[in-house]
Amino acid sequence: MEMDSYRYLNRVTRAAVKAWIKREPYREVPWRPLRKPLAHSTVTLISSVAVAMRDDQPFDQDKERRDPWHPDESYRLIPRDATEQDVHLYHLHINTDFGEQDLDCVMPLRRLKELEQAGEIGRSAPTHYSFQGFVLKPRELLEESVPAMIHRMKAEGVDAAVLVPV
Repeated sequence: MEMDSYRYLNRVTRAAVKAWIKREPYREVPWRPLRKPLAHSTVTLISSVAVAMRDDQPFDQDKERRDPWHPDESYRLIPRDATEQDVHLYHLHINTDFGEQDLDCVMPLRRLKELEQAGEIGRSAPTHYSFQGFVLKPRELLEESVPAMIHRMKAEGVDAAVLVPV
């Protein structure tokens, strides 16, 4: 099934966003070296797939349908032992069926546990994170959600975060 990432944008906004993306300059990624070996590090995952626990508040898809410039910029906490039965995906710009059938496609929690069991990483963090990608104006995401996620990561002793873009 082919997905139209721009389906909730009107014709003018669609053209503007496509032009905006083409003009976006290349930026260096601000990498930081690990302070200790990965085999002794606590690792968390951050997915842009808008996954939420079934008993948690869903991402607000109606808000994005009404105003694509201001979608839900919040985030959700996903425990390390979450499975497909525990979650639901709320991203409007991708086919979520694959992630609903195999969560590791969009948030590889089981693969991370395998790395822990193999001694490749110290441990999987107790909490992982998801937000809704395709945010055109990420003010709230950058000013509120990201600092809150970082605060919790620090409190849980996270040494490395792996972004799982969708």
